[in-house]
Amino acid sequence: MGGGGHVVILGAGASIASTIRNPELSGKKLPSMDNFIEIVGLQDVVDKLPKELIAENFEELYSKLHNHDSECPEIKEIENRIHTYFADMTLPNEPTIYDYLVLSLRPKDMIATFNWDPFLYQAWVRNRKLTKDSPYLSFLHGNVSIGYSKKDKRSGPAGWYSKETKNHMEPSKLLFPIEKKDYTSDEFIITEWDRLKYWLEKDSTKRVTIFGYGAPKSDVEAVKILNDAWGGADNRNME
Repeated sequence: MGGGGHVVILGAGASIASTIRNPELSGKKLPSMDNFIEIVGLQDVVDKLPKELIAENFEELYSKLHNHDSECPEIKEIENRIHTYFADMTLPNEPTIYDYLVLSLRPKDMIATFNWDPFLYQAWVRNRKLTKDSPYLSFLHGNVSIGYSKKDKRSGPAGWYSKETKNHMEPSKLLFPIEKKDYTSDEFIITEWDRLKYWLEKDSTKRVTIFGYGAPKSDVEAVKILNDAWGGADNRNME
């Protein structure tokens, strides 16, 4: 079992935990799906919606709204506010959970995150000053820091332009309706999931750690992908 690779899968709980001791630089809070509307500042938009679309859990509300009218102005406003809220976040100057996590892993390891906030990417970038032996990253639900060029078939910092081709890195998509989180409909998301599946299926990967991700019932598709890629007791009896 020694010497194998390590995959770490992060959910919202990881980012929330990281801010308990080391708050976000400007004091912004990390929301969960149950207090998301209040923390991100969406209440005025939600108040204008028909009662049948209202739900306490943000993912449920967004899914209802998306099914009702995926092109309505309320959806566009919600998406813009969410992107702005998370994009403005900055890690504090002190080392955080994310810094320690990045520094504890190696190039044969991977960190895959469901989170939209920029903390993992910011920690990865600033710790490259200390070592180039960093783990690979995968952003399973998109991320405010990461963009994608369909022409280049490559990802990079959101808003930047490729040095080689000058093509623009368009911000990655963040929101998907929960009944059918179709991870095959977005080119960037497909690439991120394929990277994680490859790492999980590798014989050299010996350990998986899940931090702050509860595998909610609403994310059936994600859970199935993870289970299929990692395997069951028949072929992972030691792990």
